[in-house]
Amino acid sequence: MRLCSRCIYDENIPNIEFNYAGVCNYCLMIDDLTRLYDPGKKGVDKFKSIVEKIKLDGVGKKYDVIVGVSGGVDSSYLLKLSVDYGLRPLAVHYDDTWNTSVATQNIFKVTSALNVDLFTHVCGNKESDDIFRSFFLASVPEVGGPTDIALAETLYRAASKFKVKYTFEGHSFLEEGVSPAGKAYVDGGYISSVHRMFGKLPMVSFPNMTFHRFLYWAVFKNIKKIRPYWYVSYSKSMAKEVLQKSFGWTDYGGHHLENRMSAFAHSIYGPQKFQVDHRNLVLAAKVRNGQISRLQALKEYAKKPFVEEGLLKYVLKRFEMEKNTFDLHMKSPPKFYTDYQTYKKRFEYLRPLFFLLAKADLVPMSFYLKYCFPIKAPK
Repeated sequence: MRLCSRCIYDENIPNIEFNYAGVCNYCLMIDDLTRLYDPGKKGVDKFKSIVEKIKLDGVGKKYDVIVGVSGGVDSSYLLKLSVDYGLRPLAVHYDDTWNTSVATQNIFKVTSALNVDLFTHVCGNKESDDIFRSFFLASVPEVGGPTDIALAETLYRAASKFKVKYTFEGHSFLEEGVSPAGKAYVDGGYISSVHRMFGKLPMVSFPNMTFHRFLYWAVFKNIKKIRPYWYVSYSKSMAKEVLQKSFGWTDYGGHHLENRMSAFAHSIYGPQKFQVDHRNLVLAAKVRNGQISRLQALKEYAKKPFVEEGLLKYVLKRFEMEKNTFDLHMKSPPKFYTDYQTYKKRFEYLRPLFFLLAKADLVPMSFYLKYCFPIKAPK
């Protein structure tokens, strides 16, 4: 099997290509982003200028910036970083009711210690279960995808409510890479399409983001989406140490494991049904950064994903599903976003618009790179 000469991505990664030196296009994408944002060097100066603009726009308002929080390391440290830079953040959380108690406690510890207000939108637990179950019954990979869209919509709503023009998101392309486009995809139209086919309850409290709402927030409300870790030096291991010492923050055991649906998607559903193990995303990033060797990463990747004790039992209870029914659906033929209605073609058609929006920080550059170009249909 062909393997990238720099990271651990192999030829099974969706839409992967290799150059003359055997380096994959995802490594080259990280190189391009590094040159563009120059995190920790020129990027810091750029971020400082962004912060000053945020402060000026925040004059006369209660908050300067909206910061999405999950109880995870990235968002928790981002809240501290915002305060350290002299900003007045509002912490915003979307609660899909699948959070672990550790995540909930982490949010409380950090916001309380920093004296930061918390705005939370809670989805009805039965409604949340119904939406997740719909994606499971649809046999598509993005079983936890609705939470990503709901969080983005919640951030926009909070920004609009408090008249804030900036949101911070805790993603680092150096620490996490950019997830491959192909088998994994999610948008508001996709959620509506799957839920119409497989859902039983109406979507009332779930904050879905339709195509028109997406444009409304970005174009008419002009709410900017900033990813500070694309500009400043950031290390997850360093962040964990700081959070533990400063706030008594508790490690939850792994990437995205602060939420049980995310844990199910990453440790059971993806690997067993789709042979997709998202640990390679972070492991590949660590290899690129020189944190670990390719051999170390491959050895770690060869191990089975950690599965929290009782996780499957918890999922079956929330899905109101018997184990034999669950097993039958796990064995059913995989399907993908191409089997349902999405906004993908619209994003591609409007690529010039989204390029301008990405340059203006009104949509993430990663959204433009991943969603606005044609990709090979997943198999």
